Amino acid sequence: MIHGYRAEIDGLRAIAIIPVVLFHFNLAGLQGGFVGVDVFFVISGFLIGGILWDELRETGRIRLGRFFLRRVRRLAPAYYVMAFASFIAAWFILLPFEFREFGKELIAATVYLSNVLFWRSAGYFDVLGEERVLLHTWSLAVEEQFYLFLPLFLLLLARARTALPWVLSTIGLVSLAACIVVTETSATTAFYLFPFRAWELLAGVLLAIYGRESGFKWEIGAWVSWAGLALILLAVLMLEPGDAFPGALALLPVAGTVLMIANGKQANPVNRVLTTPVFLFFGAISYSLYLWHWPIVTLAKYYTGDALGLGMSVVLIAISVAVAWLSLKLVENPVRRSSIRAIPLFSGYLAASAVVLGVGFVLYSKDGLIERFGPTERPAILATRDFLQDWSRCHTPSEGAFSGIEICPIGPEGAPRVLIWGDSHARAFKEGLEHLAFQEDVPGILIWRAGCPPLLGLSKTEKAATAFEDAACTQSNQAMDEVLSKLPGSIDAALLLARWTYYADGRGIGADAQNRISLSPAPGARISGETAPELLVQAFGETIQRLSDAGAETFVLRQAPEIFDFGAREMARALVYGQMTLRDVTNTIATTSRRELKERNASVDAILADLGVPIIDIWPRLCSGDKCSALQGSEIFYFDNNHVTNTGAIALSNSFKPVFDAAGDL
Repeated sequence: MIHGYRAEIDGLRAIAIIPVVLFHFNLAGLQGGFVGVDVFFVISGFLIGGILWDELRETGRIRLGRFFLRRVRRLAPAYYVMAFASFIAAWFILLPFEFREFGKELIAATVYLSNVLFWRSAGYFDVLGEERVLLHTWSLAVEEQFYLFLPLFLLLLARARTALPWVLSTIGLVSLAACIVVTETSATTAFYLFPFRAWELLAGVLLAIYGRESGFKWEIGAWVSWAGLALILLAVLMLEPGDAFPGALALLPVAGTVLMIANGKQANPVNRVLTTPVFLFFGAISYSLYLWHWPIVTLAKYYTGDALGLGMSVVLIAISVAVAWLSLKLVENPVRRSSIRAIPLFSGYLAASAVVLGVGFVLYSKDGLIERFGPTERPAILATRDFLQDWSRCHTPSEGAFSGIEICPIGPEGAPRVLIWGDSHARAFKEGLEHLAFQEDVPGILIWRAGCPPLLGLSKTEKAATAFEDAACTQSNQAMDEVLSKLPGSIDAALLLARWTYYADGRGIGADAQNRISLSPAPGARISGETAPELLVQAFGETIQRLSDAGAETFVLRQAPEIFDFGAREMARALVYGQMTLRDVTNTIATTSRRELKERNASVDAILADLGVPIIDIWPRLCSGDKCSALQGSEIFYFDNNHVTNTGAIALSNSFKPVFDAAGDL
């Protein structure tokens, strides 16, 4: 039996929450601290699964209304207080685009779908990333989705109760297998979505059922607790963001937690430490600490625009702990221990939900309320979202020359006459290219893949990409090899555009200096070379020759000059927070000297000069004197240090006229 309070489980909650908090504040080098969430999943499954099994075994039914009201009483009050406080802070800190996204997060978190929102949002241009104020609610959404599934499933098979553990075990194994497989192809999907996390909660549920059905005493031997702790610490200390997680690696914290719970009643040093006042304190505040620490760290980082120093992190952790304790004492415990009856409790829950949903809807529908800011800051603020585009015309044909390749038609309907192939720079220029395609009445298609050089015969390995994304680049380029062998006769002109310097030098610069990439010949490629520039020369030659054989005149864009330290979001924040004036921005982060750019682009410019095809050069539009700038008059042409905004793309669109003229003339 598992009835009664088990103090060591509260201590185990401390083992879960402390690494999470230290990881998020980037302290103690705990790069695997995120696995604390997996520990929480097992604990939650064990406790809630046990409660449901008890009721089913003793009464033959589960009172769903009572169960869900218990969940509301336990979780909702602290969440709504945190959400309201985050809204107040975000009002003064977040810029409109981020505030608009915060509105979406409020809605999704309140209806327990934030994991789906963050899964759908993840990708190359998810510019918010870990600055999303309610990102941490994804795990709460997974739990609540599980607790919609579990009681209903138990009720469905209530008459076959003896078979239920086996059925749940089968579901758990299928979920684990799916998690391992999907992690290899889309770690983001496996990380966020409930079906691939269900096995972790079911591990706790099955342990609880086993204990109740067998009369297990939760005592095996000290080695079990030590082994469980070792597995959890191994995951915390050895795993890093970017590893193939969850996948099989999630077995470390899950198995460790199962072992520690299974031996929780055995007298040993591990369990004695778990029941000390410090661990019990952090276990008691673990839910509120989880809720509060993330908005505190994200809003602080957002405001400062930089990583937090050691001193500031320690202060903010102390504030998080204090706020969590107050939340426990003033919100969680009073509501949990109150005698509020079901109808008033549920009515209050519905009212609070309606308010939060309404606030979220207003923030989203009003585009983050730009009215909060004055006219001086508004151009920079508008630039922070000046990359949103309509991709509704994109599709993947199942047959024809472009079978299996996602293509995005631009311009008028009709057989494509211009092929545009690129990396994320092609995406950035999309609005300008489409504007010109309509203006010239020339249909075209755009094909792009982020961080993938648009040249035949190349593979890449990128620090910021997963192994699956690297492999997808190789596969995409190999597919384009097939495309060019059967290119429609209607294609008269082709444009290649990419961040060539990144591929040639193998590194980012300035604001993205941490990015690294290396090139290699793809399997079966007809190119070879020892260095990236050598590979680019051959890949350019191969690609241009194949396009020429297909009857297309090839143009290459000399990439927009990198403005090393620029970012529209960083600029907007600096202006809004009074950290810099517009003159300061213009003279510092918004410009890069021609001398520095000449050094950065030397190898690529030499390659382009020898290609023997027309080069589209937009530098004269972006540079004057000895500098190139992201600001052109009152307009902002760049989103970050190498991608143009939609405004910039449209303003520069006439530079691509020779491409569409070639298609129109042939």
